[in-house]
Amino acid sequence: MQHGLNIRAEGALDLVSLGALIHRLDPGVIPFRKAHACQIHVSGGEFNVAANLADCFGLKTGVASALVDYPIGELIAERVKAMGVKPFYKRFAHNGVNGPNMATVYSDQGYGVRAPVVFYNRANEAAAQLKPGDFDWDAIFAGGVRWFHSGGIFAALSATTAEVIIEGMKAAKAAGAVTSFDLNFREKLWKIAGGADTAVATIARIVENVDVLVGNEEDLQKGLGVTGPEVAAKSKLDPTAFFGMIDNVVAKHPNIKVVATTLREVHSTSRHSWGAVAWVNGQSHVSMTCELDVFDRVGGGDGFAAGFFYGLLTGESAEDALKLGWAHGALLTTFPGDTTMATVEQVQAFAKGGSARIQR
Repeated sequence: MQHGLNIRAEGALDLVSLGALIHRLDPGVIPFRKAHACQIHVSGGEFNVAANLADCFGLKTGVASALVDYPIGELIAERVKAMGVKPFYKRFAHNGVNGPNMATVYSDQGYGVRAPVVFYNRANEAAAQLKPGDFDWDAIFAGGVRWFHSGGIFAALSATTAEVIIEGMKAAKAAGAVTSFDLNFREKLWKIAGGADTAVATIARIVENVDVLVGNEEDLQKGLGVTGPEVAAKSKLDPTAFFGMIDNVVAKHPNIKVVATTLREVHSTSRHSWGAVAWVNGQSHVSMTCELDVFDRVGGGDGFAAGFFYGLLTGESAEDALKLGWAHGALLTTFPGDTTMATVEQVQAFAKGGSARIQR
């Protein structure tokens, strides 16, 4: 049982994600108040992991989500198909006026000293209406699923979405899948979903069913309600604060076998120092660091999670799995959009210490 995880050797799908699909409008470096045009990126904190694993790493993945039968839904479905992800949709009809809708995220890229600005329109969002019983988990897991993933963004959308996650996690465990949860703590979402106490109580019920957690020390504190020791980190790349919290995390949730996250020191919007850390079955691991020239930072954390999961799913050591996550997350920030445009060969080369020299 490598890494403390009992990962199935095979299955019809390597990973299934559960979460909301959204479309992100991106005016590039122009702030929205002055924008004339936008790129449309299809995304979702949970979906991105499945998309990255399919498109870059060649794994068989699926996504369980809501889809509205109107042009925006069709656009999203086309991008899901293009990334090679098998959909399991609960379909909703649009009334032609006010929904239900596929959520919109607005996010410019910022530049230099100007930070990106992110805001939402999740009014009457179809995914927030998902409830237990909307997915046939027996059918989804029938051919065997090796890994099941969800996250805190979806959990915060409504009281019923958290229940769907718990239902899916229990079905996944019964089917022999490893389960993971990205805390992805979003203050704006939890503020309107009941606040800090609701967040901690809700996430605690989900994490009872989880093997692998993704989240930094702030996610662990705000999402799990655990405290860490008084540690003065030298920089955002110092893993001391993260590892200092693990004993408290495991004491509260002894079922957790793996906790991992990225480390990011933001010098400017366009320049970051980048690292990653993981606690795997009692052992601590720290990646190398690099300096990133960032094109679009959105999705870097999901890129890390996908590369890290890929390493674990393919039997790599914890150290090498961490390197793959670190490398893929770094590469993802060099592309526009939220999902990968990297190849597995690029990820593997960078994980081994590759450089940006021209490839001839």
